[in-house]
Amino acid sequence: MAKVSDVNVLNNDPLPSPAFLMQEVARSEAQAKLVSESRAAVCDSLFVPDSRFLLIVGPCSVHDTKACREYAEKLAKLAEEVKDKILVVMRVYFEKPRTTVGWKGLIMDPDLDGTDNIPDGLLVARKFLTEILEIGLPTATELLDPITPQYIADLISWSAIGARTSESQTHRQMASGLSMPVGFKNTTAGDVVAAINAIRAASMPQTFLGVSTEGVASAVSTAGNKHCHLILRGGDNGPNFDTDSIKKTRDQLLKHNLAPGILVDASHANCGKDCTRMPGVFEEIVKQRAAGDTSVIGAMLESHLIAGAQKFPQALDQLTYGQSITDQCIDWATTEKIVREAAEKL
Repeated sequence: MAKVSDVNVLNNDPLPSPAFLMQEVARSEAQAKLVSESRAAVCDSLFVPDSRFLLIVGPCSVHDTKACREYAEKLAKLAEEVKDKILVVMRVYFEKPRTTVGWKGLIMDPDLDGTDNIPDGLLVARKFLTEILEIGLPTATELLDPITPQYIADLISWSAIGARTSESQTHRQMASGLSMPVGFKNTTAGDVVAAINAIRAASMPQTFLGVSTEGVASAVSTAGNKHCHLILRGGDNGPNFDTDSIKKTRDQLLKHNLAPGILVDASHANCGKDCTRMPGVFEEIVKQRAAGDTSVIGAMLESHLIAGAQKFPQALDQLTYGQSITDQCIDWATTEKIVREAAEKL
């Protein structure tokens, strides 16, 4: 009989069930309390006028948990210092969308060697999230694979759906069932309407194929996520953090009877992927909010211990400690400076 199944599949290895991994790396009562309270605080920043400015800040991606833990310890002190004006949530990004090929993140390839040890990646990711919560910081991530949330979402306070996936029905359905606020980015082309449609879809009840906590294929029915919002990250036609772009986006949201809250990404196309331009973009975002535009609810920053980014792949013992292997980041000294200045202006 001719082979018609798994013609191009080399392996199909079972994963541990989400329930097993959640028991293996259990959240503490204090961690659950931090997640719950920080989700509520994020919702306030998103939807309640005159709430704190929301700042999603941290490395572009987590590839070295030791360096990112050191970063988190510094960030926790800064977050405490500015907490009256700014709600700081740390970027803890484990999945990276690739335009063609490349390293797909710590969950997919935790050893950074192409072995794709996903079971270990899920374990490392979950352990690291509990460590960041133990430091006292709420966490943020981009959810890329629709199965991943079952393993880590209980430790996340805010999540993003990226520019490449905002138009995806699968991700809109997934977002409708997530327990935390979700931001949809405008597309890589710069289209805002696609992200607005995503918010509308994710806010509605959905039924779709998924995986239960026991690891069984299932039909998932959701109530809809009422805490979705828009992220401006620039596009192929240039940045969209200026006052005119903000106004046009606000008008579009109101036209569709959506809350006019906009999170603005100071990285990606808004800075031309040049980290030296990121502080200026961030300053302009803060300036608009300080001038009274409450539709600017916050900002995103890509930040690490050392500025820039290094080429990857390369020998792991040759990697610079505390420097991104994906997009460029600003360094810690710059982060500390601009966040303190923002707190003074807000």
